Amino acid sequence: MKYKLKDIFDLQMGKTPSRNHTEYWNTKEHKWISIADLTKTGKYISETKECLSDCAIDDSGIKVIPANTVVMSFKLSIGKTAITVEDMYSNEAIMAFHDKHVAEILPEYIYYMFKYKNWDEGSNKAVMGKTLNKATLSEVEIDICSLEEQREIVKVLDKMMTVLGSRETELSLLDDLIKARFVEMFGDVIHNSKDWPIYTFSEITSSRLGKMLDAKKQTGKRRYPYLANTNVKWFRFELENLNQMDFDEAERVEFELKDGDLLVCEGGEIGRCAVWHNELQPCFFQKALHRVRCDREIILPDYLAWWFRYQCEHNGFSTIAGAKATISHLPGVKLKQLKVATPPLNLQNQFADFVQQVDKSKVAVQKALDETQKLFDSLMQQYFG
Repeated sequence: MKYKLKDIFDLQMGKTPSRNHTEYWNTKEHKWISIADLTKTGKYISETKECLSDCAIDDSGIKVIPANTVVMSFKLSIGKTAITVEDMYSNEAIMAFHDKHVAEILPEYIYYMFKYKNWDEGSNKAVMGKTLNKATLSEVEIDICSLEEQREIVKVLDKMMTVLGSRETELSLLDDLIKARFVEMFGDVIHNSKDWPIYTFSEITSSRLGKMLDAKKQTGKRRYPYLANTNVKWFRFELENLNQMDFDEAERVEFELKDGDLLVCEGGEIGRCAVWHNELQPCFFQKALHRVRCDREIILPDYLAWWFRYQCEHNGFSTIAGAKATISHLPGVKLKQLKVATPPLNLQNQFADFVQQVDKSKVAVQKALDETQKLFDSLMQQYFG
């Protein structure tokens, strides 16, 4: 049966207390949800970064979100959803859906339904990004099946989520294995604990940013696929549905990717990178990416890729201006100035061989993960489409 959200839920917006109300008092403290908490949680939310005191709650008129309530972000990271496991409070970017008990509803069923929905559709533009508003959400229609059917759907999707989580854990553990081997062989490359020779990045590599997309100059006559920032993940590429743009003959020579090229993100998560192995030919790259070509008599791309990962995970880029900003950047000038601890080539080759062996296992796990994700998406479409 179809219902509008406003008919079956009381939609409660959160509230951020004023600075005068956020001091910690020697009274009971209460968990307070922000978008950051929702983006890093699973189905249930229990841990939060911030707490509020009784004083802050009483003086600000903030309303409690009871345990077992569905909450969703409706600004910026739209649609991030979780279920509270205890009484909590939230900021103004979080909407709580209080069950009116008009129909029998499992919070877990609503959680999966909200995960499926494309909340970007029909959203409004806000100064800081996209947002939904309470009025728009109130009018959204959803289909509520019987409680027995809900239980069965949740049971199936829970099993799928468990399998997905197991696959992701396997990938993480394989990455941890390579990280451990990297440190074992090369030490702390930020402080150069093993006293390797230091080179300036520009001495041992050639690098450049990709082509800037200019929609006005696109003719559609010489269109080729290209990698954007979002296509480059850690040590792999997402190549489905690549965008295309025009590259003339000279640009094809300049921007075509070759085997062994290292693609490094210039913005967003600076330093995120992967080594290109002709996964698609021909393929090019956009301005938001640095293409790095190594002098292989001194440094190998596999070593350099994990050097970047070590830098990112150990705050190695903190001295770069803007590295801690919301949108960080690693411009070409600063990239070329980086100092790189460079072990002997024979050790780098040993490490590259180790990475290659582990990557074979990662490919198998990633394939299984992708297939499981497709099945999960298919089931979500079947249940909620």
